[in-house]
Parts: sequence; structure tokens; C-alpha cells
Amino acid sequence: MNQKRTFGTILTILGIIGIIWAALAFLQIGGMGLSKMNSLVPFVVGLIFFFAGINLVRTTSDRA
Repeated sequence: MNQKRTFGTILTILGIIGIIWAALAFLQIGGMGLSKMNSLVPFVVGLIFFFAGINLVRTTSDRA
């Protein structure tokens, strides 16, 4: 497996985790001490990681 594709997969997974964490913090589930405005930061970082990972996986070509 290509290193770029692997790194893209890792970024995508981290992005999904960041988005879920921000959603849980926004809804104040799980005892997270973030306010609604502060939960915006992990959401934006999660979106950046998610779209960067998806783009890296999509644009990397497979070679034998």
C-alpha cells in the first residue's frame, strides 16, 4: 500500500473522530467541559483533516 494513501486514511479517520468529538461536545454528552462556541474548534479541525485525507486518498494513484 502506498504511503500517501495510508497517511490519507489516517487523516480521514482522525477527521471523523474530531467531528464526532465536536458533535458530542456541542450536545454536551459525556461530560465534556466545552461550551457550544468552543466545540467549533475541534469540528473545524476535524473537517480539515477529513477533507485533506479524502483528497489524498482520491488523488493518489495505485502503482504495481
